[in-house]
Amino acid sequence: MAKNILHSIESSMSSFSKGQKRIAAYMLENYDKAAFMTASKLGTLVGVSESTVVRFASELGYDGYPSMQRALQEIIRSRLTSTQRIKAAGELFDRQDVLGAVLHSDMEKLREVAADADRKAFDDVVQRIQNARHIYILGVRSSTFVAGYLNFYMHLLFENVTMVQSSAAGEILEQLFRIGPEDVMIAISFPRYSRVTVNTVKFAQDRGASIIAVTDNELSPVYQMSDAALLAPCEMISFVDSMVAPLSLMNALLVALAANKGADVSSTFAQLEDIWNEYGVFGKMDDE
Repeated sequence: MAKNILHSIESSMSSFSKGQKRIAAYMLENYDKAAFMTASKLGTLVGVSESTVVRFASELGYDGYPSMQRALQEIIRSRLTSTQRIKAAGELFDRQDVLGAVLHSDMEKLREVAADADRKAFDDVVQRIQNARHIYILGVRSSTFVAGYLNFYMHLLFENVTMVQSSAAGEILEQLFRIGPEDVMIAISFPRYSRVTVNTVKFAQDRGASIIAVTDNELSPVYQMSDAALLAPCEMISFVDSMVAPLSLMNALLVALAANKGADVSSTFAQLEDIWNEYGVFGKMDDE
């Protein structure tokens, strides 16, 4: 339904009440702003009650205002420029406790992942990684940092891990020169979706590698190309992409992989502790 919400509004216009028509008219003209407004603020702006806005969402077939809001956000998620994001955030957080609002938004996304995550899909991803001949991790732009975080810990669990460096297209292809059917690429991609990521995934796919997408929804380009996927919302807050939910998902993935390896992980970290102690990698509390 997310792809057709504006069409649904247009086609249902004649059946709306007077108040609902005002909501519909505003959303058709300003859906990029409405996507980040509370039901109360939208109602105040168009001159209707908050309950009228909620009923409007139900009239369109959504189970609540947040669902309709997410549908609008999915339309614009890959289109907004940084300037438009800043403007939308300014209207969203105007005269609010910014710290509280941002933290609350992040907590809501974590609750959403905990409630909606597909456990079978998660287990499938764990097994694919566990059985891979070689594991490639890809993430560009803001997704680079999620990829780097995953790469840091994956290297402690597996010997066969490569983080694909994305500074130049030619260099990416050279790093993937040996990728093949027994390998896995973990492609991390969030709006605004990078063309570099899509092209790189296409190359790996053509070579027969299994693609694991870590992305925000089923409309994502890398999801459409994937053999398995982990979904987590990436909330747009001003010009910032909030990676709280994706990083939490990566934590869960790492813990599951470590649990599957069992005694091997304990042995690995025992050896690492000896090395860290011998070379003074970590300071002590009483060090000055």
